Amino acid sequence: MRIALVHSYHHTEVPSGENVVVDAQVQALQDAGHEVVVVAQHNDLRRQRRTYPLEAAATVATGIGPDPTEMLHRIRPDVVHVHNLFPNFGTRWLARWEGPLVATLHNFRPICPAGTLLRDGKRCTDCVHTPRAAVTHRCFQHSRLATLPLAVATRGGAVNHPVIKRADRLITISQRAADEYLAAGVSRDKVVVVPNAVADVEQTPDHTDHVHDPRWLFVGRLSAEKGVGALLDAWPAHLPIDVIGTGDQQQELEARHADRPNVRFLGGTGNGQVRARLAGYTGLVVPSLWAEAGPPLTYVEALASGVPVVAYAGNGAADDVARHGTGVVVPPGDAHELGVALKDVQRDRAALGRRARATYDQHFSTRAWVSTLTDLYRETSHG
Repeated sequence: MRIALVHSYHHTEVPSGENVVVDAQVQALQDAGHEVVVVAQHNDLRRQRRTYPLEAAATVATGIGPDPTEMLHRIRPDVVHVHNLFPNFGTRWLARWEGPLVATLHNFRPICPAGTLLRDGKRCTDCVHTPRAAVTHRCFQHSRLATLPLAVATRGGAVNHPVIKRADRLITISQRAADEYLAAGVSRDKVVVVPNAVADVEQTPDHTDHVHDPRWLFVGRLSAEKGVGALLDAWPAHLPIDVIGTGDQQQELEARHADRPNVRFLGGTGNGQVRARLAGYTGLVVPSLWAEAGPPLTYVEALASGVPVVAYAGNGAADDVARHGTGVVVPPGDAHELGVALKDVQRDRAALGRRARATYDQHFSTRAWVSTLTDLYRETSHG
């Protein structure tokens, strides 16, 4: 098949799972023999212009902006797969495109300007039908002005969002995300759950020395919704943990925990470096406080590396941990339960690691991913 993927790449200052997923999907589809062309915009390039903030705001609010249709007509794809249009592609072209179109909903931005369904650390669905609340609460970038274009863009509700309205099929990456969109009025006939996948990692022997030399890992944005602040406040003083990532809480967290030798802040690290190091850890911790549209990519990469996971209840990783037994789920912020979970995982690390790897093979491998995607593409292109 000839497949066109449309994606606005997030800037590289903060790691983006969406960018990694798109690149992995391109590679997996090409490896399976498909012709894949990426039609892209890049934040890193567009942000170099002084007028960029105004351009992006206007594009988001009006839907008028960079239009991929000329290139799509040249490509003549069997199917178009839209991943992310925010904030660098317009949306008005969608109504004019007549070919088969599939879209992945990587987050909750069509029903929540913040994209998280989270405000002040608690679940919030105020904007599912009345997005003006987001402006009042400064839900995007802590700014009413920055939030306004998103509120304007989502004022018609989920069913009138240009991507949701036009797509022949909508991919969510978890059942939790599917349920949120269905509750917002999206047609059940459009929605299909396809979990993200990652390329396999080089297999290594079991790390039996973890019982004697444990070390844990957090990977992600250092921002409120990721929960790393609450995690470190509850983290046992005797256990080493590496924190990989950057974000608006980085300086605050580094200053608050500067006198804790067991907490290492490693800054931003490339995805390839993280994958190479994962198998050497006792486990991955996923303390996200928001519902998440699905298990984060680092969770899937941990499974591929045979690394168990401790996750806070209510997030995307926790849903999968509970379903497949790949680690332990704990209540957010409960220091005692966290300590017990860490001990349990350290004790059963080898068995949990094998279960994590088996879960990857069955549910998150690129082989399974490509098979599901191509079936969906063919179904869509044949009407």
